[in-house]
Amino acid sequence: MPFFDRPWALLLVLAIILIIWGPGKLPEVGSAIGRAMREFRRSSSELTDEIRKSAAAPPQDQPGSTATTTEVKPPADTKA
Repeated sequence: MPFFDRPWALLLVLAIILIIWGPGKLPEVGSAIGRAMREFRRSSSELTDEIRKSAAAPPQDQPGSTATTTEVKPPADTKA
């Protein structure tokens, strides 16, 4: 995030948060933000792993499928 690479911008955001929620609520807000970030990272890494597994695995037929792969021939052209 380009906005937060400047130290004064981060201090400004922290000051606004401190004014809004006050010093008593700040630890609760910080822990809630931390939990949300951990959950997001965990979910995104699980999704990335699942995509990599499905991309690496060869395609397989669905279980219980009765369809077989056969060559389909076009109908014979009959003139009446």
